[in-house]
Amino acid sequence: MISKSNLCTIAKAGMASKGVVYFITGALTCLAAFNLGGKKAGKSDALSFIDNQAFGNVLLLILAVGLFCYVFWRGIQAIQDPENIGSDKKGKVKRAAFFVSAVIYGALAVSAVMRVVSNSSGGSGSKPGSSLLTGDVGVVLFFIIGLSIIGAAVNQFHKVYTKKFLEKFNYKSITDSSKRKVIKNTGMAGLSSRGILFLILGYFFIRAAIESNTNNIKNTKDAFSFLENSSYGSILLGVVAAGLVCYSIYMFMMSRYRKFDF
Repeated sequence: MISKSNLCTIAKAGMASKGVVYFITGALTCLAAFNLGGKKAGKSDALSFIDNQAFGNVLLLILAVGLFCYVFWRGIQAIQDPENIGSDKKGKVKRAAFFVSAVIYGALAVSAVMRVVSNSSGGSGSKPGSSLLTGDVGVVLFFIIGLSIIGAAVNQFHKVYTKKFLEKFNYKSITDSSKRKVIKNTGMAGLSSRGILFLILGYFFIRAAIESNTNNIKNTKDAFSFLENSSYGSILLGVVAAGLVCYSIYMFMMSRYRKFDF
């Protein structure tokens, strides 16, 4: 049985690693929006960026360990419910979201490890084949996924409107007003940007379901391209990308100041 203090340490390491991924993704895209270098980036592009740095393999392994910590924490939240979220309808939805988060970041962590293995063996890796989500089953799944992502977007905006995200911190006990402002402002900006991207991704999935086009799964980079191709595209892209940088700072603050109710 893992101790509470060790579980807190694992969770905080995972949050910091998630923050690193968001910082690289947001920074690269923000630079690209204003023609300062960089490129529209998704989570896999963050891994590529790290891979291309000096001691890239070491950095990737460190990040992978941190992401596995996050996966472990989300898995514990989903299965054991250490903070007593509950088993009512609302609680089940939250715990299901934690499980989905664990799967997503687990895949990212595995991808980081596979890059290191590929680099060590001199291989170039391989991309996955075409989607298996075809036919009527794929249409139904895409529609459900789209609705779920839009639901997640609404939840992000709800957190901003109610400021419930501050409940995750010992906010009133943080005496430094500048730190409190950083937590509040980066949280609001970051969650808003995530909400916008989730809305776009949800739209992509629902449109694909309606058009029975489930062979091409869209990702964050595609959502950035959608913003860039709209009116005032570069400005919108830059603002949303900057919001993801804010979210990364919010995650770093969470790894430092989050309270654990167990």
